[in-house]
Formats: sequence, structure tokens, C-alpha cells
Amino acid sequence: MSDERSATDPPDDAPWRWNAHPDFMLNCASRFAVTLGTQVQTVAIGWFVYDVTGSAVALGIVGLAAFLPAIALMLVTGYVSDRYDRRLVLTLCCATMSVAALAQLALVAGGVSIMWLLYLTVVVHGAGRAFYLPANSAVLPNLVPRQHFANAVAFSTAVSQAANISGPAVGGLLYAVSPNLAFAAALAFYAIAALCNFAISYRNTPARTATTSIEDLFAGFRFMWSKEVILGALTLDLLVVVLGGAVSLLPIFAKDILNVGPVGLGLLRSAPAAGALIMGVVLARRNFMERKAGSRMILSVIIFGLANLGFGLSESFALSFLFLALMGAADTASVVVRMTLVQAETPDALRGRVAAVSSLCTSFSNEIGQFRAGTMAGAIGVVPATVIGGLGAITIAVLWQRWFPALGHRDHLIPPEQKPA
Repeated sequence: MSDERSATDPPDDAPWRWNAHPDFMLNCASRFAVTLGTQVQTVAIGWFVYDVTGSAVALGIVGLAAFLPAIALMLVTGYVSDRYDRRLVLTLCCATMSVAALAQLALVAGGVSIMWLLYLTVVVHGAGRAFYLPANSAVLPNLVPRQHFANAVAFSTAVSQAANISGPAVGGLLYAVSPNLAFAAALAFYAIAALCNFAISYRNTPARTATTSIEDLFAGFRFMWSKEVILGALTLDLLVVVLGGAVSLLPIFAKDILNVGPVGLGLLRSAPAAGALIMGVVLARRNFMERKAGSRMILSVIIFGLANLGFGLSESFALSFLFLALMGAADTASVVVRMTLVQAETPDALRGRVAAVSSLCTSFSNEIGQFRAGTMAGAIGVVPATVIGGLGAITIAVLWQRWFPALGHRDHLIPPEQKPA
């Protein structure tokens, strides 16, 4: 984080005040636009592909096409973020996603019948997003003073959750009016995000190396492995998300257990994001995770597991909604600690590569968590699968408290004596 910003900004400036940190607000606007565009685009592509093909396999291919670039490019995305101006990287990523949305609009408007062309646009979008995520995470510590960083993470998380809540509904409504309108809206959102990033005044001047070695590409993995706090936080998040795949089973709960139909399913799907949004706003205003950060992260994971357990056993729609909201709130508290610790402990020259590892862990754990929940529910039933997931999350939290004492005993999110990276 910049020494100049820390020195000149009043200590009581809130990170969400435009006149205090305009670059941060531009970054938040970009994050909101990208997340909203992705949600709208995901809903539109899903509806369109299923309308044309009537095939669940085709929908699976869409998901695979979106996920493959993250795996294929995982060693490159963070390296690019560390070796080039992150503002420029973010602008080009949003421009790439705009191109993909423009191609989708053209294909849909033209009545495409060759699905592999549409899949190719999803791959292009996935590649742009694969570079965007680590660059966006890595640039955040440079946009606010160190004393506001934890609040900034909480606020930016709340911004993302607001887009996650509204995006699917916006996409569905736009698609109902016209499929072309939904894809045009996604294009507009990505274009707005590109302009926001281009308007950021911050410039980083990373050190350039004459050659790129394998050691450079794997530097993020090596650094993560050498830091017990980072390794513990990332692996805790990864395993808990793998075990907490209750959201992927919501259609079964809505239809067979709660008997609330598709409207109820929509409300249940919004509950975790609503809880996450509330927690993000609370932490942005008063971040109670700044002290006793490690133990409170462990506690938030235990609460997440208990809420997952309660949801699995609930037969009441109201209780199920509350448990899901509690899961979202607890998950956000844990995410704020993890993101802050990872970025604060990582030197600026490595932030992109470490953020790429973090982003990959999060994406991969979500996919595996859905697979774990679905296969286990098919084998032993949806309620036992959800209950086991909740108990597993609690067990992991208790074990990580013992196996990663540096994480469990961490007090300050950002130690006062720690020099800015």
C-alpha cells in the first residue's frame, strides 16, 4: 500500500467516500459492473443454450468452457498482474469480456445454431475474467491507506454481493423482454467497467526481468507454502467450501422438503447473498474482525458449519432462509479476514501471483463442493449430505485451530508495526 496515501489521508476518512479515495471507488464501480455483467450473461447464456438444445449436457459444457481458462492460465494470470501495470491489465480484461459479450449478442441476434461458436465466446470471456480476478485483488491494497484496508475489503465484498443478489434477477427480466437486450446489457456493463479502470489515476511500475523462469511462475505457490498464516487461511476456506455445498442442493429442498416452488427457490437463492451483503456493510462501517482476527475467522467458520447443519435439518421455509442468510454472513466474515491477511502479508511484487492461487482455490472449491454435495445426496439423501457437510466444516475449523497455530493466534489483521509492502 502506498506510503504517500497513508501519509496524506486523514485517519478518519472512510474508504467508501468518493472524495477521500476516488481510485478505490472507481475500482468498486468496476467490480460491481463486472459482477453484474457476469451474472446477467450467465443467466442469459443458460436460458439461451437450454432453449436451443434442450440438453443438460450442453449446460454442463457452458460451465466447463467458463472454468477451463482459469485452470489453463493459472500460472500466467498472476504473473502478468505482477509484471505489468495492473490498471492497464484490468482495462484490457474488461475490454476482452466486452468483445465476448458483443460476439454473443451478434450470434444470438443472428439465430446461431452452431453451439461451439457460443462456447468459444464463453472461453474468451473466461480468459478475460481469469486475468481480471488476480489483478483486481492485487491492486486493491494500492488504492487505500493501510489503516483502511480491512474496511475496504469488507466494502468491496459488499459491493460484489449486491451485484450477485441483483444480477440474476436483472438477467432474467431482461431476457424475458428480449435475449438480445440481456446480452447488450452485459456488453454495456463490461464497457463501463473498462472505462472505470482506465480512469484510475494509480500506476504501478513493477520491476521487469529480462527473462521469465519457471521459478517466477511458481513464486505465488512457494510464497503461500512458506507462510503458515496464508496457507492456513486458504486451505481452511477451500475445504470448508468443498464441504458446504448446500446451495447447489436448493432445488431439491425447495421442491421436495419445503414445498415452496420456484418462487421460494429464488428467495432461498438470494438468502446467502443477502446475509453476505449485510455483513459486508457492517464490517465496512465497523470491522470487528480487525482484532483477534484468527480466532474470529475460526469462529465464523464454525458458525457457517452450524448454519449449514441447521439448514439441513430445517423443515420451515423461514428458518431455512435465516440459516442460509447466516451462512452468507459467516462466510463473508471469513472471506474478509482471508483476503486481508493474504494481501497484507504478501509483498506487492507477488500479490498478483498469490491472488491467482487464491482465486483458483476459491473457484475450484466451489466446483468440487457442488460435485461433493450432489454425489453424496444421490448416495445417502439430501438431508444427510447437508448435515455431514456442516459437521465436516466444524471439524475442519477445530483441526485448523490446532494445526495452524499462527492463524488461530493471529491478533491484528494488519499489525500496526508492519511496514507497508
